[in-house]
Amino acid sequence: MADNSETSVGLVETQIIRLVEQDKPLQLECGKTLGPIDVAYETYGRLNEARDNAILICHALSGNAHVAGHNCAGDKKSGWWDGMVGPGKGIDTNEYFVICSNFLGGCAGTTGPSSINPATGQPYGLDFPIITIADMVNVQKLLLDALSIKHLLAVIGGSIGGMQTIQWSIAYPEMMDAAIPIATTTHLGAQSIAFDAVGRNAILADANFAEGQYHDGLVPGQGLAIARMIGHITYLSEEGMRQKFGRQLRGAEKYSYDFKSEFSVETYLDHQGQTFVERFDANSYLYITKAADYFDLPRDYGSLEKAFAGVRARFLVVSFSSDWLFTPGQSEAMVDALVANGKDVSFCNIASGYGHDAFLLEEETLGAFLASFLRATRRPGVNAGPLGDCCKGRCRVAKSAQNHRARVDYELIESLIEPGRTVLDVGCGDGELLARLTVDKGIKGRGIELDESLVLGSACRGISIIQRDIDRGLGSYGDKSFDYAILSQTVQTIKDPERVFKELLRVGRKVIVSFPNFAHWRCRLQLLLRGRSPVTGQLPFDWYNSPNIHFLSLKDFDAFCRRLGVTIEKRIPLVETSLSPIRFGANLFAQQVIYRCRKD
Repeated sequence: MADNSETSVGLVETQIIRLVEQDKPLQLECGKTLGPIDVAYETYGRLNEARDNAILICHALSGNAHVAGHNCAGDKKSGWWDGMVGPGKGIDTNEYFVICSNFLGGCAGTTGPSSINPATGQPYGLDFPIITIADMVNVQKLLLDALSIKHLLAVIGGSIGGMQTIQWSIAYPEMMDAAIPIATTTHLGAQSIAFDAVGRNAILADANFAEGQYHDGLVPGQGLAIARMIGHITYLSEEGMRQKFGRQLRGAEKYSYDFKSEFSVETYLDHQGQTFVERFDANSYLYITKAADYFDLPRDYGSLEKAFAGVRARFLVVSFSSDWLFTPGQSEAMVDALVANGKDVSFCNIASGYGHDAFLLEEETLGAFLASFLRATRRPGVNAGPLGDCCKGRCRVAKSAQNHRARVDYELIESLIEPGRTVLDVGCGDGELLARLTVDKGIKGRGIELDESLVLGSACRGISIIQRDIDRGLGSYGDKSFDYAILSQTVQTIKDPERVFKELLRVGRKVIVSFPNFAHWRCRLQLLLRGRSPVTGQLPFDWYNSPNIHFLSLKDFDAFCRRLGVTIEKRIPLVETSLSPIRFGANLFAQQVIYRCRKD
């Protein structure tokens, strides 16, 4: 058990437990059986009396059970996710009981190819059976059973750990409240499989591989080092490599005109390959990458939608903008499948130049999302008031136009929505409107927002939020899947308002739209007298920093609705500080307007 300190879990012991005996082996997906099975694991924090604060962390290819802290006083290297797991961190061990185990097939204490085969008394080598992600998860389930953990607050993992997280949500849906797959995919593409294949071939071609029985002192170090180099390239981004290495030479100013490593990026990869050989088993690399290649939910279930049909956990899916190994598009495909099933899902694509490795390096931003989502999962409910320090100030409240929106729009929009309805707020900002509707009207709300910091603000409020550019459409939402779709103070900022408006009319039984009136008399007067783009309370931007790219009036929107055959149920022209609609001269005197529309 970990020894908590101010900034670290402190010293922690890796424990090993036998979960499967030889005479009662585990049935594997490949059709073979395996036993005995030992598992190495670590725990951090304390399981509370209610036993509802347990979190399982699933590690990636080269990880292990040692996720945080140190194993001994002289240990210079902390756990692989030490910046994320600990007191006051993204996964707060003052709040949660955290478990991490070395997965099946690993080489850090859990049974794998380097373990002793009881039938021969020698290491398994290639006699070890082929394993899958599902097999790894089933062994983790056995570990939790042995620890008397009947329910998990969350399962969290990045990369191959994210695959395990997804598999957990499908295989054991009743056992978890939340799933947080990070920088991962539901199936590898051809390019990723190709990189894995090249790495495996480098190992298999090493003269010291000896058909997998290389345990007499000689190891296939060159092949494993090359495999690591290939893999490591996929973990970085072009931008990150350019900034870190460029074309710099290492230890010289001129070319050596030979084939020795001389560029900084070459010597870096040499170092990564060598250190990997010192701590990892080549056979484990073969088996783990093959397990990742075989993970294919669309193939196993017929489609992603069918794969996620039975999940119960709420999801937070996280990708990184420069990750080209498991791209943001792959994460969005997962999100779309969850949305199509009506599941509770949030998504953020974090801006980062670190590539795939960002899930290990973007500790501050990722930690803020994890902390907010875990808190909202453990203590369901929304915060309609001012945002606090739930994410250590990383989120921000929407400024300028949204502040005006909050003063007048929110109260009137609330009045247009019946209690208990379903609501989609497009361009929802920091989620304040959805939070107020949830508290005041008991609605079931979902949000869409593009700005990363505002997405975090919505997460801090406990809102289910998807980061997406609304101009891309709402294809994953079914027809009339919401009672209301809201587009507040946003229509003038989107590239294709006609397409977006039609999409809102498709997914919502009624659509509420609000926008600033560009035909207000102050705008007209400034243009007439000053000959410059108007700046007003409702339009507080200069021409060069304005998010507004369309300039419409009440009359423009009226004509727009007529052309599309849309029925305007209610039109509420407003001045900035009053909740009372203008009765006469609305197009001249209204500073903003709220419409409620429908299309039968």
